[in-house]
Amino acid sequence: MWRGMIILAGLLAAAGTAHADSRLFCSADDAQARFTLESGFASDAGHRLNHFRGALIVKDPAQAPTFSKRVFESQHLSNHWSRDGELLLEVFDEGGDDTEGATLDLVVVAGQRGKPAANFSGTYSLTIEGGSKPYAAEGKVSCGTK
Repeated sequence: MWRGMIILAGLLAAAGTAHADSRLFCSADDAQARFTLESGFASDAGHRLNHFRGALIVKDPAQAPTFSKRVFESQHLSNHWSRDGELLLEVFDEGGDDTEGATLDLVVVAGQRGKPAANFSGTYSLTIEGGSKPYAAEGKVSCGTK
């Protein structure tokens, strides 16, 4: 009997842990840019990043040769914060030979601390520097949890 209760308690604890991790996504599609970002954070102390990926299309024709399409992975996420309904993601692409020294910085700030929700909104800021023509854009972003 005790053995059965201990096994049941262990299963319930494991199930709670599995569902506690958060998967967040954000997207925007406006006149300046179109992007999607997806990240996962552990529920334990420190909210460690489990994974990150994303894609971006800059719609400005002047930026098309260097940043028309970019794919992001965990190494591009330079800053992240997810706590109690608030989300901050900063994606930095230092480019390379294909960008002729230009860099891209995308910052997403969404949600409101103390008010966690399944779907929430915020803003994004996109800057491209170091190229022939600096670029800056801002807009609204929609985020949610999976």
